[in-house]
Amino acid sequence: MTAVEHTLTRRQLLCRAGVGAAGLSLTGAAGKLLGDAFASRSAAPPRAPAWHSRPDLRIPALTVARSEPGASADPIFVAPYNAPDGQAGAVIADNDGEPIWEHPLADKVTTDFRVQSYRGSPVLTWWEGSIELGHGVGEYVIADASYRTVRRVQAGRGLRGDLHEFLITPRDTALLTSYVVTHADLSAVAGPRRGTIQDAIFQEIELATGAVLFEWRSLDHIPIQESYAPVGADWDFFHINSVDLDHDGSFLVSARSTHTVYKIDRSGTIRWRLGGKHSDFRMGPGTDFAWQHDARRQPEGALTVFDNGATPAVERLSRGLILELNERAMTATLLHQYRHPRILAGSQGSVQLLANGNVFVGWGEAPRVSEFDRSGRMLFDAILGERYESYRAFRLPWTGRPAELPALALIPRGRDLTAYASWNGATQVDSWQLLAGADVNDLRAAASVRATGFESALPITAAGPCFAAQALDVTGSSLARSNVVTATV
Repeated sequence: MTAVEHTLTRRQLLCRAGVGAAGLSLTGAAGKLLGDAFASRSAAPPRAPAWHSRPDLRIPALTVARSEPGASADPIFVAPYNAPDGQAGAVIADNDGEPIWEHPLADKVTTDFRVQSYRGSPVLTWWEGSIELGHGVGEYVIADASYRTVRRVQAGRGLRGDLHEFLITPRDTALLTSYVVTHADLSAVAGPRRGTIQDAIFQEIELATGAVLFEWRSLDHIPIQESYAPVGADWDFFHINSVDLDHDGSFLVSARSTHTVYKIDRSGTIRWRLGGKHSDFRMGPGTDFAWQHDARRQPEGALTVFDNGATPAVERLSRGLILELNERAMTATLLHQYRHPRILAGSQGSVQLLANGNVFVGWGEAPRVSEFDRSGRMLFDAILGERYESYRAFRLPWTGRPAELPALALIPRGRDLTAYASWNGATQVDSWQLLAGADVNDLRAAASVRATGFESALPITAAGPCFAAQALDVTGSSLARSNVVTATV
């Protein structure tokens, strides 16, 4: 095993390998479109917020470029990272692009941030750690509706948890990924006899005990000749980037470097290949994909895939795909595809079928999220902060009531004071009430305002000098109260 001592971002890795944004050699329309996709990073980027009540939170949420009737009202879940001077971490945002919750982590990357079910309750889950050679080295976090960590999960058998997948199953097991760099004879693909290669691995672990119930290693099952990736040191010949449960309990595995989705049974045997050099399916018009991510079986049987089509570019635009698989006739048929007119995403990305019938696409390396109706009409489009990217993006229902108290800041405006209140992660605040008094033990209602976005301003008309902010729900009942702040002017 080769020890990896340096840390690279995904883009740095791609650039080093000569296949990143700067390393692509493209001409004509494909080159222009890729340039447009990266240029969109600076198109009306959100500014880093300056919250009076929470100056420690500085992750831009979203700038909404399009919002039309019919779009979902569920919150948006992203995990922005990779901005050189910006804060990174998990973000829940509303339909106006305002943050609901921010969870910055110093010197760590967050990916795959979403809502899942654990022990019968909705929870937040994410991966956090560092990126090495295009994969992750870290652990998985499960947090409850008050944003308290209830469990940290590691890969089993001494492996290191990778950023690409953490899926909780209905039986409270988890599917996760890992990578190991090892020596291999690469002469069959014109590489060195004593080369180094990344073995892509997935495990199913029991969350209660951490026991490994199943483990599958790509080098044990996949000939290296199936790869489309250029051979090099620490060759990422397979690049596992999603694992899903099929209806029969088998696993669906997406491998970016082989352009293939594999169905693998619980003996480890490959039942079929979709796409790539040895597809078992007859691929119908528009069904071929390349460098793909996020292959998911849907309840009605369709398969969704994010088709990057890039790095290196083989398509003009990235696509969200819905495919119909006939496993008797072994045919793949294109049901729907979803494109953004400007995006060819070099890496990452996700496709989600929403409860309202729409399709939500996270564009990965390109800093946008979009929602389409089933016909392909774009209903919602939003931009992440400049130069940020988010591995996946989701729209999901969520109710949060933070364990921490609301925050209050008093800001002088000439001779006057304005109070600013926020409650990071609260989803049920309808209005804010300002309490004031001469003593911390004798505060009375002095003003109230409707809650607006992450932070609300309350005019101070009472003498004080002691103030607190009280969060009220839609019935006017108190949810929580901030600590008392004493005015100094």
